[in-house]
Amino acid sequence: MDYIREFDIKLDKEYYYAGEQISGTVILDTIENFKLRSRFNLPESSLPCSFESKPCCIRYYIKVTVDIPYASPPQGMKYFTIIGPHIDCMDEQYLKPIVNEDAKSTCCWCCKKSTVSLRCVLERSAYVCKESLKLKATIDNQSQEEVSLRVKLEQCCEFFIDRGVLGVSKDVKHLVFEYRGSQVKPNSRTKWDSSNSLVIPPMPTTLVGICRLAQIYYVLTVSLDTEKDLDIVQLNFPITIATVPFRIPNSKTTPTIKYEHAVSHVEGGQYIGPEFLLGQVYDGNDHNLR
Repeated sequence: MDYIREFDIKLDKEYYYAGEQISGTVILDTIENFKLRSRFNLPESSLPCSFESKPCCIRYYIKVTVDIPYASPPQGMKYFTIIGPHIDCMDEQYLKPIVNEDAKSTCCWCCKKSTVSLRCVLERSAYVCKESLKLKATIDNQSQEEVSLRVKLEQCCEFFIDRGVLGVSKDVKHLVFEYRGSQVKPNSRTKWDSSNSLVIPPMPTTLVGICRLAQIYYVLTVSLDTEKDLDIVQLNFPITIATVPFRIPNSKTTPTIKYEHAVSHVEGGQYIGPEFLLGQVYDGNDHNLR
C-alpha cells in the first residue's frame, strides 16, 4: 500500500453514553490528501458498558474500510468506551433508605446469655464512581468480648456461554474495598457514620438483564467480628452503580463527576472501568495494573 502514506481514525472524545452522537475524522493521506468527517447516533436503548475480563469482553469500535476495486481494501479500527446502561440515582426506587438489623445471643459463664446486635441504615441504594457510600451503623455489644465492625463491597460477575443444551456459566466475585473499624468494648453501645471513608473507585456500572454474556451487580456486607470468630452478625445490602449522579432536591445544578481513564482499584485487575483503557487490557495474567 505505497499509495497510502497515512490512514488514521480520530474521534472527538473517547467515551460516550447511549443516544449520544459519535463524531470524528478519518485521515487518509494518499497522492491526493483529503479528510472525511462522519457523524453517527448511538441507539437510545440501554447499552452494556465496555468491559474487560478473562471470561468475556464487551467492546465497541468504529471500523473504516477504503473500497479499492483493484486491490485489497485497507481497514482501520478505533475503539471507544460506552458508559452505561443509563441508571439515574434520582429514580424513586433508589432514594428510599434501607434499614437492616440482626442480633446474636451467646452463652457465657454459668449459661448467662449475652447479645450482640447490629443495626444499619443505608441512605440510598444507588451511587456513582468517586462518590462515598452513605451508611450509618449502631453497635450494641452486651457480650464479654470486644467486637469490631467490618464493611466490604464486592463485585459479583455472572458469565453465560451458549454451549450444549443448558449452556455453561461461571460466577466470580471481586473485592472492591474493605473497611475495618475500631474495637467496641464489652457492655457498651456505639454509633458509626461512614462519612467519606467508603469512596467507590472507578468500575463498571450495574449490568443486569441487558447483556446475554454477562451480569454485574454489587453487594455491600456489614458484619461484626471478634478475635475468634468472623461474621457473628452479618447484614447484606444490594448496591447499584449508576451513571447519573445524585442531585440535591430543588437544586438546578448537577454535580460534575469526572470519569477517569484508569484501571479500577479491585484486587487482581480483573476489569477496567468505567472506561475501556486501550493498551492495558487484562489478559488473564496477574499484572498489577493500578
